[in-house]
Amino acid sequence: MKINRLKSLAVSFLVGCGLISNAFGATPSADAPTAVKQAQLKNYAFIASRDEIVAKAKQEGSFRALVNMRPANITAAADAFRKKYPFINVDIKEATGTENAHRLVLELKSGKATEWDIIDVSSDFFTQFVPFLLRTDILRMAQQGVLQIPPPMIDFINWNILAFSSRFSVTVYNKNLVPASQLPRTWEDLLKPELKGKKFAADIRPTEIAALVPAWGLEKTLDFARRIKAQDPIWVRGSTRTMTSILAGEVPMMIGPNWHNMKELEAKDPSGVLKYLLLEPVPLRFGNRQAILAAAQHPHAALLWMEWMASPEAQKITDEKEPLASSIYVRGGAVEQELKGKKLSVVGWEQEQLLDDWQGKVIEAYGFPRVEVKK
Repeated sequence: MKINRLKSLAVSFLVGCGLISNAFGATPSADAPTAVKQAQLKNYAFIASRDEIVAKAKQEGSFRALVNMRPANITAAADAFRKKYPFINVDIKEATGTENAHRLVLELKSGKATEWDIIDVSSDFFTQFVPFLLRTDILRMAQQGVLQIPPPMIDFINWNILAFSSRFSVTVYNKNLVPASQLPRTWEDLLKPELKGKKFAADIRPTEIAALVPAWGLEKTLDFARRIKAQDPIWVRGSTRTMTSILAGEVPMMIGPNWHNMKELEAKDPSGVLKYLLLEPVPLRFGNRQAILAAAQHPHAALLWMEWMASPEAQKITDEKEPLASSIYVRGGAVEQELKGKKLSVVGWEQEQLLDDWQGKVIEAYGFPRVEVKK
C-alpha cells in the first residue's frame, strides 16, 4: 500500500511539473462508468456530466465560503467568478489562524457550522476536518475532464480536498551585512565555521527544516537540525518581523521565510538591500486548502468555485493579490516559473499529516530554544 501511494505521489508530481500531461495536466484514466464504480466502492459520489453540475448550480444560485485568502484576493476572485457565472451569488469570508480553525472544528463537531458550503482545511486540524467533508470524488472527476482541475492539486488519499497555493521557503539576507563569500549556496553551507555565532536567524517553529524530510529522510534532517543548533543562530519566532529586522540592518540573514512574504516586503524596500537565495532541495508545501462540507446546501455551485480557483485566470489573480501564491501545478504561474528546474522537497498529500510530528522532532533537536528579543 505504501509503495502504491508513493507511486501515486510521484505521478502526481510529474503531472504537475508538465512531464506527464494532456489538457490541464489530466492523467489518462479509466472510462466514466469505471470511475463511477470505483467511487461507489469508497462511498464517494462521482458526477460524470459537467452539464449536470452547471444545471444544478443554476438551481442552487449561490454558495458561501470560509477561506484562508487575503481580502483583496477574495474580492478580485469573487468578482471574476461572478462574471463567468452570473447566475451564482457569492459570499466569501476570510478565515486565518489556528484559533479560527479550532473554533470551526468545534462548531462542526457540535453541528453548528451549517451556514458554509466551502471551508478552509487548516493543516493544524487536517484529520479532524475530514469526517465533515462532502464525499464527492473530485479527483476522478478531474482525471476524467469533468472538472478542469490539475489532479495534483487534489488530495489523492481523500479525493475531495484541494490546495490552490504552493508555499516554499527561501533564505533572506541583507546584502550590506553578509559578504558574498559567506552567502550559503547549499543547506550544508549554513554549517560552515564563518556562519557560527549569531550570523543568521532560525525560527523556533521550523516548518522549513521539517519540510526537508521528504527529500532527506528524518534522520538526516534531525542531524542537520542538531548541527544548526551548534551554529548558535539567532532564535526568532515569525518571519515577517524578522525580515523587517533584516531590512533595518539588525539581523543579517534568516533561513525559512516563505518566498511570497519575502517578495511582498522586497517590493517595499527602496534601498534594494533585501535579497534571497533558494537552497536546494527547496522545501515545498501546500497552501489554501479548500473542501466542500457534507452539510453544504449548494454543493454544485461550490464545485464550480473549486474548478474556478484552479484555473489559470484565478491563479493569476492569486499571484497579483495574495501575492505570488499560485500553485506549482499551474503552468505559467509565479511559483511554477520560480521553481522550474529546481530540486524540491515536496510535502505531498501523504506527508501532510506527518509534518507536525516532524516539526516537533526538529524542535527537540534544536533543544527547545527560546526567542531572543533584541533590545
